[in-house]
Amino acid sequence: MKWLAVALLAVPAAAMADEQPICATRPGKSTAPCTVPAGHLQLETGLADWSVQNAGGERDTSLAIGETAFRYGLSDRSEISLDVTPWERSGTRLGGTHDSASGFGGLVASYKQQLAAPDAALQLAMLPSVKIPTAKHSLGNGKWEAALAVPILYAIGKSPFSINLTPEVGWSADADGHGHHLGMVQVASLGWQLNEKLSVAGDLWGQWDWDPVGTTRQYSADGSVAYLVNSDLQLDAGANFGLNRNTPDIELYGGISKRF
Repeated sequence: MKWLAVALLAVPAAAMADEQPICATRPGKSTAPCTVPAGHLQLETGLADWSVQNAGGERDTSLAIGETAFRYGLSDRSEISLDVTPWERSGTRLGGTHDSASGFGGLVASYKQQLAAPDAALQLAMLPSVKIPTAKHSLGNGKWEAALAVPILYAIGKSPFSINLTPEVGWSADADGHGHHLGMVQVASLGWQLNEKLSVAGDLWGQWDWDPVGTTRQYSADGSVAYLVNSDLQLDAGANFGLNRNTPDIELYGGISKRF
């Protein structure tokens, strides 16, 4: 789990490359500044991600299977990543009608550069990304989009706690298909390393989409847990709870991360 990055502060720099535990971008909506060690490949797969939203008599559900981030370490402080969703399904039920769509999802390519030493108490990174419109129209908007996040991690003294902030600005396609507009995401997380194997985290998440046809705001309170099977393998699960009518009522997921 990303909160295992706190444990790196106690590891001598010379030994980090071979001994540090896996630091995954999952679970949770925040992102840790750490990168995959140079020359290593890391796969992070969402085995299943399901959500449901009820509003105004309409019920919307979504299910993604096998969403995987392929992360590769370029150097001790940089990596590239490709996030692939091989299959997803969305459904809408209103009264006696039901519509659904399924198929291949979108691709997201990103690059992460650490801006502080891995053993610093305050770590941060730059994370630009581009969404490639590979999903069919019924599942995506068919437009290129981009974002820039700045993951920040602060280890609280000699404690098992850490704070993770992930501010992000995005360049999103307009709902009418003509042009782009700005959006913003803010995530604040508190992580707790219970022991060498188990960690938990609580997040507050917000998203603002300033589309010309109208601003959309979404908020959620989230929780997640991760278990370190060994230094190269992590299991995780989590639940997100919507705090307004524009956000899914509940989202449940579980996944696995493996470093090679």
